[in-house]
Amino acid sequence: MKQYFVYILKCSDNSYYTGITNNLEVRLAQHQSGKYPESYTHKRRPVELVFFCEFNDVLQAIAFEKQVKGWSRKKKEAIINDNWEN
Repeated sequence: MKQYFVYILKCSDNSYYTGITNNLEVRLAQHQSGKYPESYTHKRRPVELVFFCEFNDVLQAIAFEKQVKGWSRKKKEAIINDNWEN
C-alpha cells in the first residue's frame, strides 16, 4: 500500500513550509539540496523537518495539507509540539 506524508519544515528564516510527498526522505533531501531553485524553501535553507503525518489515502493527505496550509503559525506550532488540544 502506498504511503503519503504531509510535512512541515522550519526554514532558516523561521517560517514554516507545508508540503506533501510519497517519499519523505527523498523530498527532504531535495529541499536541503536546493534542487528546485524556484521553490519557497530554496532561499530559506537549511530547513528542518519538524512535523509529519502519514496517510494511506492520497485524497486524505491532500485535504490535510490544504487544511494545515490555512492554519495560523500558532496552530502549526501546537501540532509541531504535539499539543493537539490547543
